[in-house]
Amino acid sequence: MFFHQLDDDTDLHLLEERHADELLVAIETNREHLLPWLPWVSNVNNVNDSKRYIAGTLQQFADGNGMAVGIRYQGDLAGVVNLHFVDRYSRRTSIGYWLCQEFQGQGLITKTCARLVDHSFGALELNRVEIRCASENTRSRAIPARLGFEEEGTLRQAELVGDKLMDHVVYGLLAHDWAGSQSFGVQ
Repeated sequence: MFFHQLDDDTDLHLLEERHADELLVAIETNREHLLPWLPWVSNVNNVNDSKRYIAGTLQQFADGNGMAVGIRYQGDLAGVVNLHFVDRYSRRTSIGYWLCQEFQGQGLITKTCARLVDHSFGALELNRVEIRCASENTRSRAIPARLGFEEEGTLRQAELVGDKLMDHVVYGLLAHDWAGSQSFGVQ
């Protein structure tokens, strides 16, 4: 299983079925905050939806094809970061993330993404990590920029969220360009 203590207040852990209620509460409490950016939010409406999501991510982890990591800050589930897939042939992955509104501005996503980049380039021996963000989501776009990802382009109308087609800005980072997470306080 995946577990990592980021600092005294923060740890990362695989989501398990026992987290389904807590995950649902985090999504429900932050629904209005998340809806403008994430198309799946409107499809998570009860604990069974949370359980299905978690079961899928655990199977993904068991298959070596990605994972969903809960961010626990001072005992509370603060958000989730995903490795969407692991392409062993091309040695690449993609990271996605969301954070409860009350936990923003504390560097949690930056530190968590840095740790998953380390994991991707280290344990998984990948060569490329990608992050795609809605072009209008400036907070989300700050994360890859802060971590040294290179802005590589824009995918026009890449995702339907609600009734709006959103452009995605693509950020990429290669293993040989990764300076490591030490500068971000990740142990």
